[in-house]
Amino acid sequence: MDEIWYHELRGKNLTLEDVERSVRYAKDLTQGLETIKNYPQGVTIFGSARLSEDDKYYKKAYELGAKLAKAGHPVITGGGDGIMGAANRGAFEAGGRSIGLNIHLPHEQTLNKYTTDNLEFNYFFARKVMLTFSAKDYVYFPGGYGTLDELSKILTLIQTKKIPHSPVILFSTEFWKPLDDFFHTQMENDEKFISAGDRDLYTITDDIDYIVNVANDTQTRNVASVIEQVAAKAADDYQGSVL
Repeated sequence: MDEIWYHELRGKNLTLEDVERSVRYAKDLTQGLETIKNYPQGVTIFGSARLSEDDKYYKKAYELGAKLAKAGHPVITGGGDGIMGAANRGAFEAGGRSIGLNIHLPHEQTLNKYTTDNLEFNYFFARKVMLTFSAKDYVYFPGGYGTLDELSKILTLIQTKKIPHSPVILFSTEFWKPLDDFFHTQMENDEKFISAGDRDLYTITDDIDYIVNVANDTQTRNVASVIEQVAAKAADDYQGSVL
């Protein structure tokens, strides 16, 4: 792969550092894509890495992970602690498939010990791609900037039809309703930054069993075919050369 990539970049106005960095990007992507093709689509769960085992949301994420695993759904997270660790732990202890797609950070995140399968990334963007393609449903527990970033990304990709429409579920009315109100009053009604119906792309719930039932009703797609579908769409949309 390195030789192919170097050949593609030859003659471009790039420094050696630029080329080496791009090779690292490509490695993260190709390694991730080759790995997730071996997994059946599951439910990706997002949320804060900072919550302890005593937190009410940790307990609910654990419950969800366990119930999804018992229903036969792989549970996929970013591989860290808090909500991610709780969901992985629930799936792991229920005997299910528990997947952690971790990010290498020097001082913050380490892989939790409750995964049956895991992969570590150097770059956030490559990890985001894998968390997206590997899921048939997306569940968001309360979290910080990273959780909001992941939510915004998925909603934008569905809104712009860059990925197939999939259920997006926000757990906890208490936490998410103020954001939904902001979307409604500031972004939809006042400024028209989003269209009527865009808020229908997600559902807010306090019911763990509802999330499991949605997963039961969502058709599992082959990950490789989803990747090919998205790549074909991107090729049709893209104008100009690759580099």
